[in-house]
Amino acid sequence: MRLAASLLLALLLGKTISPPEPAIHYFSNVRDVQIAQPDRQNFFIVDAEIWGHSRPDLGDLRLYDGESPVQYALSEQRAGTSSEEVEAKILNLGSVAGHTEFDLDTQGLAEYDRIRLRLDARDFVVKASVSAGSAPGKASEVELTPSTLYDFTKEQLGSNSVLKLRPSSFRYLHIRLSPGILPQQVKSATMANLREQLASWTKAGSCATPQVKQRKTEIACDVPAKVPLNRILFRVEPTQVNFRRTVQVEDANGMQVALGEISRVRMDRADTLITNEELAVNVSGWSPDSGPGRLIITITIDNGDNPPLSVFGVEPLSLERRVYFDPQGKAALRLYYGDEKLSAPVYDYARFFHLDASAVEAQPGPGAHNAQYTGRPDDRPWSERHTGILWATMILAVLALGVLALRGLRTEQPR
Repeated sequence: MRLAASLLLALLLGKTISPPEPAIHYFSNVRDVQIAQPDRQNFFIVDAEIWGHSRPDLGDLRLYDGESPVQYALSEQRAGTSSEEVEAKILNLGSVAGHTEFDLDTQGLAEYDRIRLRLDARDFVVKASVSAGSAPGKASEVELTPSTLYDFTKEQLGSNSVLKLRPSSFRYLHIRLSPGILPQQVKSATMANLREQLASWTKAGSCATPQVKQRKTEIACDVPAKVPLNRILFRVEPTQVNFRRTVQVEDANGMQVALGEISRVRMDRADTLITNEELAVNVSGWSPDSGPGRLIITITIDNGDNPPLSVFGVEPLSLERRVYFDPQGKAALRLYYGDEKLSAPVYDYARFFHLDASAVEAQPGPGAHNAQYTGRPDDRPWSERHTGILWATMILAVLALGVLALRGLRTEQPR
């Protein structure tokens, strides 16, 4: 009886499974990577071929020099901003000949390139002239770049209250606003040193010609399966200005993928030209199906009671992913991928990754089936691979227990 219970427990637990190890014959696909310059950091861009045959997290990519693995770092080329924003002290606030003027004490920040004003005003356009100096009341020694501040609440076209400057370190700034803002409407000011890194994108499909249907414009796009969709860029005729439209993106099942707005402002107010445009919608939290082939998405622009936009191009985009590595003098390496059971590597190269400003782009060759591919053996526990035997053993064990119980009952009956 104890033997049967022990056997049953062993069958249920199976054997302990260790994490899968990489091996060239377990990868389904391979590509040659031609090194651009062997003596410096190289990188290549993840394309639709790699997305289509690898894990969704790209955890099964492996670089090899012959049989030896080469460490790498996977990097997303996201837009980035880092800034330190602090309060700037307003001094000598008043009006001169109908112009609101004041000084700013920038002592709290060693270097800055943005000044944000908090203005208690709506529906205005003013020009902000900026000069700098070493003392309050004398901050007119150096002329800096002027900015245009505006608020189009009535037109629902947005606002701007930020003065953009070149990196500066002057202790005092003098701000002079054109008529339209009163001194009491200037509530506060902050300054910041903004460092921006632009995102890089790769094409992720193509779109058909836009179709106008009543109050809406519809665009059908097909995107490769498994390639992440992160952004949709619209190209609108430059002559079409001063618009703001809601944009909705749906997948083939009618489920909403993204919701956003596109806009363009070009207005002449008080002899000042204001220009601003946002012609892209971000997509987040959605990934295409993992199956083969291509998928259809539908983009809808709500024109409301306005004329339809003259859209002459729509581009689905994917955030660029790069694989950085050190070729260590080699002229070519091989990239293997296509092992869904393999987990992402843990490399010191990635942990301590430093982007070399002189990194060059390597060129992957065409994707091909790995001639050495055998596939991984079935490493499931014995109990999962032989469920029939397991159930038969369990049934026999239950029957054996039943027989033993009946024998026990008969033995205990009085004679």
